[in-house]
Amino acid sequence: MRRTEPEGHGPVRYGPPLPDQGLPVLPELAAALSAAAGRPDAVPPGGGPALLGAACGYWDRRGLPTAPDRAVAAPGAPALLLALTAAIGGDVLLPRPCAAWWEPEARALGRSVFHVGTPADCGGVPDPYALLETVRRIRAEGGDPRLLVLCVADDPTATVAPPELVHETMEAAVGEGLYLVSDETWRDTLHDPHDTVLLSPAEMLPDRVTVVTDLAGPFLPPGWPAAVARFPADGDGAGLRDRVLDVLTALGARVATPVAAAAAYALDEPAPVTERLAAAVRLHARLAAAAHRAVAAAGALALPPNAGRHLYVDLAPLRSALTERGVGDAQELEDYLTARLGLPAPGGHRFGDDLGALRVRLSTGPLLGTTDEERAKALATSDPLELPHVERALTVLGAVFEDLR
Repeated sequence: MRRTEPEGHGPVRYGPPLPDQGLPVLPELAAALSAAAGRPDAVPPGGGPALLGAACGYWDRRGLPTAPDRAVAAPGAPALLLALTAAIGGDVLLPRPCAAWWEPEARALGRSVFHVGTPADCGGVPDPYALLETVRRIRAEGGDPRLLVLCVADDPTATVAPPELVHETMEAAVGEGLYLVSDETWRDTLHDPHDTVLLSPAEMLPDRVTVVTDLAGPFLPPGWPAAVARFPADGDGAGLRDRVLDVLTALGARVATPVAAAAAYALDEPAPVTERLAAAVRLHARLAAAAHRAVAAAGALALPPNAGRHLYVDLAPLRSALTERGVGDAQELEDYLTARLGLPAPGGHRFGDDLGALRVRLSTGPLLGTTDEERAKALATSDPLELPHVERALTVLGAVFEDLR
């Protein structure tokens, strides 16, 4: 049973945000936003020509040719997923675990949500056989499964699903008539892009997949909400985009004019943006690897992080020590670790995992320091792990987990 106390522990009232960069705002981004701050005009629902044109260029450079009439922008990916879920209809299937914001969108619309297990070596993409079994069970019970949301570069597990798994799951989904939404928020944050192969589902089945990217993943600070969606050029792409625009218009879900200008600047990927992104990815990869070593040394389990600014930790091997401390489920584990680490540690139940499983997502952003000066130093140095404030944060992390051995 999920906890829904009014003080904020419910699955909708409390939604852990995307792991942010924890870095000062890029000056060129701030300048782009400031330059548009005096404009009184509103961006139309779905985005204006400059933003949509920049989004198309972004996808073109990633092997996904896109026309402006197949793109949409909104103030954050949750608004896009809400509109897509409303437009597609039916029941929703999600991998377990999944991004914390996916399920509340469907629940808010009164849709049934079904979680499907993922393979042991990655998250974000359901096991194809488990997917087939779940779809057939739902239909046997009178349900109407229509939409599968997946994430090749995953939040919360920070893994990247191998292309062969993506292919098999896509075949299973299309064979059952499901429509797919691919959340590609983290595709530009691969820790080792030369050794990690990321295949977008839209490359495999271009007429059955809508791609959603929240720009807080690669480019923008979380306080500047903007996201873009790419619809298929063939099939029902035009009709689906129109229905999504109808929902966004009804919600008044527009990207703020200054934010739209900053988003368009970022999506054009000038040198300052790409250099900052590359440096931030290297920094968070180092921090994630160090955090992974610390929790593994204490006996906890975590898949090696390959993308993003987070890792997903399973403390089942330390259950007896946690029980002695009054921790018996994911909510109690969240409270315990948040208090001792001094940084957010949302429990696995926020991500669709069982409440009884002792899992948490840890973000690397808080390890960078508490001031812009400390964070800037971490970004500029060749070895951030040697900075005193970063070393202290990692020492505290290791000590808290080591105490549970």
